[in-house]
Amino acid sequence: MDRILQLLEQRAATHSLRQLSYSGSGIDFFSNDYLGLAQNREIWMSVHQRMIDTAPKIWNGSTGSRLLSGNHAFMEEMERYCAHFFKGDAALLFNSGYAANVGLLSSIPQKGDTILYDEYIHASLKEGARLSLAQRYGFKHNNLESLESKLKRATGTVFIVIEAVYSMDGDHPPLSEIIQLAKQYNAVLIVDEAHSTGVYGTFGEGWVVEQGWSNEVDIRIHTMGKAIGAHGACIIAAPKVIEYLINFARSFIYSTAMSPHSYFTIQVALEYLQQHTVLLQKLKTNIRLMQSTLCTYPGYIPSSSPIQILQLSGNKAVQALSGYLNQQGFDIKPILSPTVKEGQERIRCCIHAYNTEEEIQQFNTALINYV
Repeated sequence: MDRILQLLEQRAATHSLRQLSYSGSGIDFFSNDYLGLAQNREIWMSVHQRMIDTAPKIWNGSTGSRLLSGNHAFMEEMERYCAHFFKGDAALLFNSGYAANVGLLSSIPQKGDTILYDEYIHASLKEGARLSLAQRYGFKHNNLESLESKLKRATGTVFIVIEAVYSMDGDHPPLSEIIQLAKQYNAVLIVDEAHSTGVYGTFGEGWVVEQGWSNEVDIRIHTMGKAIGAHGACIIAAPKVIEYLINFARSFIYSTAMSPHSYFTIQVALEYLQQHTVLLQKLKTNIRLMQSTLCTYPGYIPSSSPIQILQLSGNKAVQALSGYLNQQGFDIKPILSPTVKEGQERIRCCIHAYNTEEEIQQFNTALINYV
């Protein structure tokens, strides 16, 4: 217990102690609900009606893991729907993006293999790599020379792990060049599309599909808890990879399946998105407006994604700015070290399709007055 208290005191002393808080009633510039689907009443009503019309009986819960009592025909149908929507061969749904990433990287790479990952990938991917028996090495963010230098020394089956949109900078990887390196060194390419699902592509199929590289990426992870406004995540891969995960991914095997309600919510949300592509266009318009607003500020990190970054130095400084913005009526959170490197603390502003031009202009005014 003394060690626990000591670590908490260290966090408090560096202004990095995490605490739970409620979402405020201010203007939402911090949630991952990029398209507003999580709060869409039409989807909410449709899900309940779909369950009444489709489910053969009432299920408040799934009753068990997918390999025991928790599997049902509509769940497998939902996975076929996801595979078609995301332009893949097969899909497997997990309870969350975290569970999908941990299950994938802890089970497929084996002893003697090598995992090479961008240093900025999500913690869940690093956790999965750590749980595997493979060697693992990070390469410098979006740095092709750093990646290739490690590819030259890698052994066994090599896995390259990147993200389509990096959550702390909002930037993209040099995908076409990484695909070429993966081919050259016979590596398996894995792309986490958590922050690009629902945002890129004609209907929100993700950044890889928008770039036309879906046939060149071996495995993709699409998270449903962000722009799709639901819960869970699906892995898109070849049918044999999906069969392998069903047999060896421990976060799938030993977890109670998501509730039927979650499966229906995913399907209804994806259908809704295909019928309301105007949401994607409105989101892009708001992103461009925010880019033009922030580009004059020191510390702005350019991004074409909904994630817009103002980088400051020090937890205290970024907490002061976020506190001021909260007082001005904006729901926004500081990103502190150690979540990001010390000296790279930041305000992470998330733009949504439902934000108005007036709200973005108000945000700009607030920054002007603060600076």
